[in-house]
Amino acid sequence: MVELIDIANFVARELMLFSVIGFLIGGADDLLIDLIWLVRTVARQLTIYRRQPRSDSATLAKPRAPGRGIVFIPAWDEGNVIGQMLAHTVAAYGEQDYRIYVGCYPNDVPTQLGVLTIDNARIRMVVGTVAGPTTKADCLNTLWCALTADELAEGWRAKSIILHDAEDLVHSGELRVFDTLIERFDFVQLPVLPLVDARSRWIGGHYIDEFAEAHGKTIVVREAIGAGIPAAGVGCAFARDMMQRIADLRGGNPFDHDSLTEDYELGLRVAELGGHGIFVRLSHPGGGLVAVRAHFPATLDEAVRQKSRWIAGIALSGWDRLGWHGGIAESWMRLYDRRALANATVLLAAYAAMVLTLALRLLSYGLSLPGHPITPLMQDCLMVSGVLLCWRTVMRFAFVTQSYGWREGLRAVPRTFVSNIVAMIAARRALSIYLRMRRDGVVRWDKTTHAFPLVIPGE
Repeated sequence: MVELIDIANFVARELMLFSVIGFLIGGADDLLIDLIWLVRTVARQLTIYRRQPRSDSATLAKPRAPGRGIVFIPAWDEGNVIGQMLAHTVAAYGEQDYRIYVGCYPNDVPTQLGVLTIDNARIRMVVGTVAGPTTKADCLNTLWCALTADELAEGWRAKSIILHDAEDLVHSGELRVFDTLIERFDFVQLPVLPLVDARSRWIGGHYIDEFAEAHGKTIVVREAIGAGIPAAGVGCAFARDMMQRIADLRGGNPFDHDSLTEDYELGLRVAELGGHGIFVRLSHPGGGLVAVRAHFPATLDEAVRQKSRWIAGIALSGWDRLGWHGGIAESWMRLYDRRALANATVLLAAYAAMVLTLALRLLSYGLSLPGHPITPLMQDCLMVSGVLLCWRTVMRFAFVTQSYGWREGLRAVPRTFVSNIVAMIAARRALSIYLRMRRDGVVRWDKTTHAFPLVIPGE
């Protein structure tokens, strides 16, 4: 028995050492991003915003040459939400210059019927020739082909290509923002704000926490240090000329049909080609941000499926597909994006070490066996890790509070455990997806079930 306990103690110590080193590296990485954000924020407050007030969607300069915004909405098995989404979008956009292209499949009649419920000349349903589902990128390429054909036949040219999903709640001010800023930038990304789901405070709620930090801080830092800005796939616009340039380099189709995260990759492709992207947080008169809002997965199974697709596409497949381009800042951010699998492994080791150590302590007390004290070096490492963890918790609370109020900020603290559980399960599934992709060479649209809000929050 004593020999088995010694072995178990050795395993617990090694797991603890591995996880502590992982936490120190990851914590230092996060801390550097936090410090850059803090320095940038303070500097802008002391310089730019002392000389001039912040712009909002009303005071933003008008576009020099107003043009047509084209909204691409890929839709597979979206019959329960697409009609509501289109109705709200048409009402929000009003009489602005736009056209909506909805990509459907010939074997998905409910989605087609949902599109047809909205009688509006600005909505163009495009039904592909191949039975679905293929991939989201393939559906987007079908829309691209329809757009270029319409431009040629009707004698006009789009100014921007805007991406949205079938469950998105668009903002009435986004077209104006895109129309103005796309004249100066090749890619414009608005914040994504997951909607609060009272029925899923923990699973659905953890998306609130992650996007509050990602779109409140991390993407801001990427822009500040000159790294490429990844597209979120929704609430983003690309200059028509840049999209054409990418399409020409890819044989006519701008979206890579073999990618699980074509949106993420497209934003980085813009940077690789020397294009300029911008992340825009603009307030709206009356309160709130010009942003895209949507319900995110509310069940563990759906959240794991979505997260596993992101991890497989960005952390694993992205390494093969995008490689390492650019300078130190770009390489750092790509490494930051691809650490999800390593993070999950460290978390698993940490939880295993905690459970095993607790069990050994209880067993040692029960059997009156001598314990195995932690070395001074390990104690110091644990203390530093604890300080970094407290800092991370404070930062998450602050960003969630900024976007959702202090109650959600407080919930974000225990929700970190939920995020960790989802990440660990998703990492295992992502590895399976990636290995299957490498073996079979087949990419499938593994989408989640979507819901449109029953009550539209005020803008």
